[in-house]
Amino acid sequence: MEQVEEDGNYLSLKNLEYSMPRSRACSVGNVGEDEEAKWLSWAETQFSSIAGEDRQIDLDEFKSAIGVKESFFAERFFAQFDADGSGYISLDELLDGLHLITKGQPIDKLLFLFKVYDVDGNGSIDREELRTVLKSCMEESALKLDAHQLDELSSALFEAADTDCSGAISFDELKEELEKNPEVLENLTMSAASWLKPPKKREGQKNLIPRYLTWRYIHNNSRKLLFLLLYLVINVGLFTYAFVNNFGIYGSQLWYSLARGCGMCLNFNSAFILVLMLRKTLTYIRATKLAEYLPVDQNISFHKLVGFIIAGYSLVHTISHIGFAFYLQAPPYRQDPLQRLLTNTSYTTLGSNYVAGTAYLTGWGLAFILTIMVLCSLPCVRRSGHFQLFYFTHILYVVYWALLILHGPIFWYWFTIPGLIFVIEKISQTKWVKLARYGRTFVEDVQLLPSGVTHLIVTRPPSFRYKPGDYIFIQIPEIATHEWHPFTISSAPEQSGTISMHIRSDGTWTTRLYSFFEDKLGETDEETLRIHWNNFDEAKIEIDKIDDYDVADTSNHKPVHNNHNSTGVKFAPINEPENSDSSFIPDADETEPLRSIACQTTWEPELRSPSIRQHKIQVFIDGPYGTATRAIFQAEHAVLIGAGIGVTPFASILQSVMHRFKASRRTCPSCEHSWLDSIPEDLMCLKKVDFIWINRHQKCFEWFVSLLTQLEMEQADTPFENVLELHMYMTSALGKTDMKGIGLQMALDILHRKGKKDMITGLKTRTQPGRPDWNQIFTKIASERKGKVQVFFCGSPSLAKVVKKACEKFRFPFHKENF
Repeated sequence: MEQVEEDGNYLSLKNLEYSMPRSRACSVGNVGEDEEAKWLSWAETQFSSIAGEDRQIDLDEFKSAIGVKESFFAERFFAQFDADGSGYISLDELLDGLHLITKGQPIDKLLFLFKVYDVDGNGSIDREELRTVLKSCMEESALKLDAHQLDELSSALFEAADTDCSGAISFDELKEELEKNPEVLENLTMSAASWLKPPKKREGQKNLIPRYLTWRYIHNNSRKLLFLLLYLVINVGLFTYAFVNNFGIYGSQLWYSLARGCGMCLNFNSAFILVLMLRKTLTYIRATKLAEYLPVDQNISFHKLVGFIIAGYSLVHTISHIGFAFYLQAPPYRQDPLQRLLTNTSYTTLGSNYVAGTAYLTGWGLAFILTIMVLCSLPCVRRSGHFQLFYFTHILYVVYWALLILHGPIFWYWFTIPGLIFVIEKISQTKWVKLARYGRTFVEDVQLLPSGVTHLIVTRPPSFRYKPGDYIFIQIPEIATHEWHPFTISSAPEQSGTISMHIRSDGTWTTRLYSFFEDKLGETDEETLRIHWNNFDEAKIEIDKIDDYDVADTSNHKPVHNNHNSTGVKFAPINEPENSDSSFIPDADETEPLRSIACQTTWEPELRSPSIRQHKIQVFIDGPYGTATRAIFQAEHAVLIGAGIGVTPFASILQSVMHRFKASRRTCPSCEHSWLDSIPEDLMCLKKVDFIWINRHQKCFEWFVSLLTQLEMEQADTPFENVLELHMYMTSALGKTDMKGIGLQMALDILHRKGKKDMITGLKTRTQPGRPDWNQIFTKIASERKGKVQVFFCGSPSLAKVVKKACEKFRFPFHKENF
């Protein structure tokens, strides 16, 4: 019988039970009666929320409560909670189980885990039990591996844990294997539904100063804050100037002065909002010294901010004029406020010279247009499948500026220069200018990747120059005649002939794009099938001339799409015998192998369909436009963080980095020793690049895994060692500290140590489960001392806030890509 050593005493494993009630009793004195009472009250509340009227929890209620994806763990956990084996969990049993999971000692948690793995309860874990557990772990982590890989994982973990080669894993052996990771054993728990997690302790307020007033925040956002301060000073100055100059003209009332003050600020802001969207001008500024002082990366954020400020000024301006109109109905003016506001232009001289007196009429038009533009620009409209509504209502800015020129007599002073630049940029973006500059550009190839991602490859004009991480606007008339959408270029500038983009289906237009090419590739595949079917018929005729053998039936054969090359079609072999081989030479009287050879001749090779280019799908491109990533090559230690499809700008950058390092590689002709020559600082200052890619699902890694594999292979050469470090995270995977994930993660670690290859992605870099620990990552990066660290991020806004906050702690400059 297995023995377990605990505190110098040997106990029978079968008779060893959890010390949960004892631990819970002892904790009262250790933690305090008040805290324990709160915990018990919370646990009773959770029990009441899931137990039926019988005040007991059955298996179905337990499964629903803990929210596991696979029933194996639900059943095993239920069996451990159900201490008396009655088939129900009572309140006391739930309290004991919750206490173990949330507050238990490591030895108690480990015994709980062992009993979960020991399905038949014989005191040991055999190979089949371990395989069953790992299969369930995979399903809980949304990980898809084939049966052979599952067997590899099971064998690796079993052989590592079964140190005495007895054919079974004992409790001692499992404990010994887990003790190799003491931090895992200490923090072992079970992620489940929210009812299983005790309320967090309320910590005292550590920081009385708001984050936005801390020195760290100010230091990391100095350009933005100085710019906002300057913007505020300008607005206050203009408002004060207009307010003071018009105060007292109509007595001591404030309506008129308030309206004129807001009007002056509207003149400035209505012109400034245009400056913030001069993309070509801003791209040019990025290449100058001005980029060091201006927050060009936040142009879109400022554009939105100024838009809402214009709406606020307009509201106050309108209310003030209404108040002023009603003020003038009193003696000595005696004007009808409604006539002044709506019809009678003789009541006022406000307005431009040629249309003096129309200020109120144009003002109502401006208020109406501005209301439509603001409402249709809200995120709830733009990101809910109504992008076209946002797009076409935003074109009303032309009418807005035209009316504003008529409305405000001095607005054209502010508008002339930015308006002229805007017109020049718009002319350069017309299709005729693009055709003259770039010629006709077409879709060269398309690959439909997992998770609804379209890998679009288009013609690269010879005169098209761009920087790594830049983006372009594209228009495909066959999908939408008037819509332009921005996408990051994922290919490196050093690549000639084509440019590529990876576009995720996350909206009306992008979904139509994926469906459009899905249909086109289907047409191409059908055409390819027809062509090769004719070839098959011709081959059959030739064979019939040799002999009267029947050709194998082909009615069940369909083309199989290859996600990695969607322009190609691979056909399944036709009912070949198991011993068929191209090198097999049949005897004269053997007819079946001859039929097999005939089929192989026509069908076995991979057949490529005609290029998607035959459809002549025209694409108009506008750009390129620069982003925050242009500063990467001036950093010494760059940290690139991509979340999901946010990896696309970094795909271009990583390729370009390796191109530049390869260009600087020198090899001695005598001894063939290789080294890296110095790279001019104006070309690149990088000494180290840390690339962090975070995905929720395993399939998402397929988007760029071939590129990352190539980069790892190139870096395997001695000169490139330690230049690029990859960090891969899969957030749906459960970590080592989770009872439903620890077995799988231990097995993956063992296989990775043996083969230096990650089973999830195929890379040398081990894919880590869960979310990154930014404090741990940035601490390691800071300790490397490779030079000044700069962090570049592209991904969801919610994650950007988390990363930015961590950057402030370490005083790392943070750059976020915005469209």
